[in-house]
Amino acid sequence: MTLTRTAGPVVRPRRLRATAALRGAVAETDVLPRHLIAPLFVTSGEPGPVAGMPGVERHAPERALAVIEELLRLGVRTVLLFGVVEERAKDRVGSASRDPHGPVPRTLAAARREFGDDVVLITDVCLCGYTDHGHCGVPAAGRRFSVDNDATLPLLAAMALAHAEAGADLVAPSDMMDGRVGRVRSELDRAGHEGIGILSYAVKYASAFYGPFREAAGSAPEHGDRTGYQMDPRNRREAHKEARLDAAEGADMLMVKPALAYLDVISDLRAASDLPLVAYNVSGEYAMVKHAAAAGALDEAHAVRETLTAIRRAGADLIITYHARDAALGGWLG
Repeated sequence: MTLTRTAGPVVRPRRLRATAALRGAVAETDVLPRHLIAPLFVTSGEPGPVAGMPGVERHAPERALAVIEELLRLGVRTVLLFGVVEERAKDRVGSASRDPHGPVPRTLAAARREFGDDVVLITDVCLCGYTDHGHCGVPAAGRRFSVDNDATLPLLAAMALAHAEAGADLVAPSDMMDGRVGRVRSELDRAGHEGIGILSYAVKYASAFYGPFREAAGSAPEHGDRTGYQMDPRNRREAHKEARLDAAEGADMLMVKPALAYLDVISDLRAASDLPLVAYNVSGEYAMVKHAAAAGALDEAHAVRETLTAIRRAGADLIITYHARDAALGGWLG
């Protein structure tokens, strides 16, 4: 058979790529400062830089206010607070996580006094940074180490309540215990905090990309790993189950963590749920870009813009990212 070329106009998609203004006019995806959530580590111990995460520091609660003020000036209006306590404050059940005078409640109260409702304050709710064994819940009795799911739930709820009473807008349970969203919701409602939202780490995989975070938060497991309660990276359909369960228990927003290795999961959940969807561009993903840029292997601004755009294009409404300040300050977004 002979193919005959038919006469007619040549289709030229390049016409709409000729100038930056034209490309911007037809762009399908944008990333703006309002789409970013900046994670902040606040500590009752020694503040200072995190070795594995260039540009990231642990802040005293008072110093965190200056960081939040700069973020607001740059248009980044949402922060996610992680508490870091000294080793001597840790115990088997993470008692310091519920201390109303701990670093997170102190930062919440100070930020609310200073900035009012101009800032959105979210807090991570998990025991791992407060336990002497580094796991996300209470150890269960038995020969082999495991976490007692149901014994952990009231402790998470108490932690969330301490944050709500200090001024959080949303609490974000990241522990991956079954039923924790419902337990937190019940405790908040019982205490009169019906207006406090829950951003659930609904889909959190047992990932290699958390390493630098564990250094920053002092939350590496003393023994074993978290594969018994975090999700298996080989599973995609299971993400739907986890998201449906958390939505049914009262989650107001859903999260996928990590982001870059799970863009397919972000896309799946965007199609399946009407809830706002958040993706966590985690510490290992951040560190890879930083170290590669420092070695001259890639252009940091371009790589960050492409990374954040990919996460938004996959379906995330908001992105938690350690790049937030640099991206907004450097004009890397668009």
